[in-house]
Amino acid sequence: MSLVRFKDFSIDANDVPAASAFWAAALGLTAEALPDGDAVLRGPTPQHTVWINAVPEPRTVKQRVHFDVHGRSVAEYEALGATRLPGWDTPWTVMGDPESGGELCVFERDDDWWSAHPQAYRLYEVGVDAVDHPSMTAWWADVLGSDVDDEGRGFSWTTPPGVPFESLVFQNVPEPKTVKNRIHWDVTGGPDAVDELVRRGASVLRGPAEQTPWTVMADPEGNEFCVFEEEG
Repeated sequence: MSLVRFKDFSIDANDVPAASAFWAAALGLTAEALPDGDAVLRGPTPQHTVWINAVPEPRTVKQRVHFDVHGRSVAEYEALGATRLPGWDTPWTVMGDPESGGELCVFERDDDWWSAHPQAYRLYEVGVDAVDHPSMTAWWADVLGSDVDDEGRGFSWTTPPGVPFESLVFQNVPEPKTVKNRIHWDVTGGPDAVDELVRRGASVLRGPAEQTPWTVMADPEGNEFCVFEEEG
């Protein structure tokens, strides 16, 4: 049984219009500018929502959370302004987005795949860097009520119920987390969810306020996420 449920994603950006235009096209969502200067990307369900939030600080390090996307070709993402990043020897293409240079991975699919998956939505997986990937995957699987898959290849994953993507994939990296993640996910839970998350190893970074009625937390490796209390 899950303690919390996946709600949606948030992306920090210095240039909100540029970020919202790119990510709407890259993910197959519809962008909407908000009166406060932020933006929101919407899809067929509330769980497809991605909030684009203005922040003053630039991206300075490799992102510890990134999106993997389905693509017809790398060229189509280059046409959107993304650039290939050198130094990666992988079956997929690591690219930098045009707004901040933040990493994303493009998995090229053939015509047969697209015939079987005609939807416009393109988010495949969410990659998360970790110091101890088995522990992190197990922690998130526990609170989200899902199972752990691990083939012993330096990464493991979990597929929470109700998410509009295949899995959360945690992989070991040598470098520690040093700055706030520019991509994070939000969850919903009952009135005791925050206290129980703390009991299980999370920490509270900022409590709810009048303008922000959610709790900002960090998982055991410091990855930020926001907890909203379920309505009703």
